[in-house]
Amino acid sequence: MAQFSVNAKRFDPYKNFKFRVKWDGKYVAGVSKIGGLKRTTEVVTHREGGDPSTGRKSPGRTTYEAITLERGVTHDEEFENWAKKIWHQGAGLGSETSLKDFRKDLLIELYNEAGQLAIAYKVFRCWVSEFQALPDLDANANAVAIQHLKLENEGWDRDSEVKEPSETSFT
Repeated sequence: MAQFSVNAKRFDPYKNFKFRVKWDGKYVAGVSKIGGLKRTTEVVTHREGGDPSTGRKSPGRTTYEAITLERGVTHDEEFENWAKKIWHQGAGLGSETSLKDFRKDLLIELYNEAGQLAIAYKVFRCWVSEFQALPDLDANANAVAIQHLKLENEGWDRDSEVKEPSETSFT
């Protein structure tokens, strides 16, 4: 079976360097790295007394690993504003956490080399479990300052409305 249905002559899988993240209906500026989408289902082993000495296996609880977003430090406050919904330093008693809207759904989009949307995943009920506003600072370094946002989530699903784009060639 062909790996690509629309572009049957395409052989190479999609690359990992063209992507965007969207929440609250807007693309998030400057995201340069996204941790992978990974889920794990526990294995439940059981046997009945009359069974042979080997056990049976069945699926148990499924968990979804946290997703990390990284981007260079700028004046955009989207990462920090979301992190403040979990814990806002200096907020009055009873208002440290924004229980009403601390969770968000994300959309992660992967593009082909030509910049056409190829695949998208919806990530559900995310919330910030870690926020790193500044990295270690080093006067002898030569690097971009990176912010990290660690997002817990309750699952993800491929967006079935995004279809394989028809790739064209130049003539």
